[in-house]
Amino acid sequence: MHFSYWELKNWFTNIDFTIVGSGIVGLHCALALRERFPEHKILVLERGILPQGASTKNAGFACFGSLSEILDDLKSHSEEEVIQLIQKRWNGLQLLRKNLGDAAIDFKPFGGYELFLKTDESSYSECLQKLPFVNEILKPIFRTDVFAKEVDRFDFKGIQEYLIFNPYEAQIDTGKMMHTLLQKAIANNIMVLNQVEVTSFQEQNNQVEIALGDFSFRAKKLLFATNGFAGALTNHQVKPARAQVLITEPIPDLDIKGTFHLDKGYYYFRNIDDRILFGGGRNLDFEGETTTDLTQTDLIQNRLEELLKEVILPDTDFKIAHRWSGIMGLGSSKRPIVDQLSENVYCGVRLGGMGVAIGSLIGQELADLVK
Repeated sequence: MHFSYWELKNWFTNIDFTIVGSGIVGLHCALALRERFPEHKILVLERGILPQGASTKNAGFACFGSLSEILDDLKSHSEEEVIQLIQKRWNGLQLLRKNLGDAAIDFKPFGGYELFLKTDESSYSECLQKLPFVNEILKPIFRTDVFAKEVDRFDFKGIQEYLIFNPYEAQIDTGKMMHTLLQKAIANNIMVLNQVEVTSFQEQNNQVEIALGDFSFRAKKLLFATNGFAGALTNHQVKPARAQVLITEPIPDLDIKGTFHLDKGYYYFRNIDDRILFGGGRNLDFEGETTTDLTQTDLIQNRLEELLKEVILPDTDFKIAHRWSGIMGLGSSKRPIVDQLSENVYCGVRLGGMGVAIGSLIGQELADLVK
């Protein structure tokens, strides 16, 4: 890389904070730092043209976990941990709305539904049986029941009699959210550079040398907000998890409205602009989907189309308009990692597929680590 004198002077000299990753976490972190340090120089580096992970590629669910997902989490986490996770997700969603405003993110409180395939009798029975228990443990957060049985009014096929409804779930426009967040960052004098990849870093004399290939510069503090891409540079136990998505062409008189979950949250769909956006299926090939490759596979795309045809839109003609993938960051625990790696290096990663819900909060927590 060969920079001019002006480029070096304005963009790469006297940097106080360098944040790696311009997604929900990175930009919220930058804004929180700006609030505390009005005069400091803040630089955000992003390896993609747009945020590379999941911030502009997610399905736009403002959710905190379906009933079957919460029951699944209770098998691997303590009750207290699960309640804390849900509280964190709920607080994060309120923070996102407060920071950006409902109109800017196109927040629509249509509620969320979970449906169960006819073949999924055991999960369905367990959810109905344990629904009152989960409502009880969530009372301290929501002060009232969260989950309720509802008869299917959407004409889905091949599913169990009842859907589980959650009035606290909503949907947002992911593109509008990130556009607004980026505008807010730039308005607050935060520099964002795209298509810049950090290859290594080294701490020296109370600052950090940051390498971008054959060019390096210094910053007083370095903060990683790279979620699914975090493993290589932060040495943390974060595994990438690819989420494949498709969206239909507009469908006339589309009645389906809300956010929908299927199979412990491994599948999810919603309405947007008279289309159905449908994603998931990594449980068909956990190993193959532990990747940062943004392509799609026939195995998962075919299954998504099959469920669309047989379950979601059984009596409707539709065409697939577009397909894409995003990268989440997962680990053995659903608890996010917000950590000080060394004297001047920090990270906020492993969002467990809940970036929309907790990204703003993790960004805030990451900024709070800086003294």
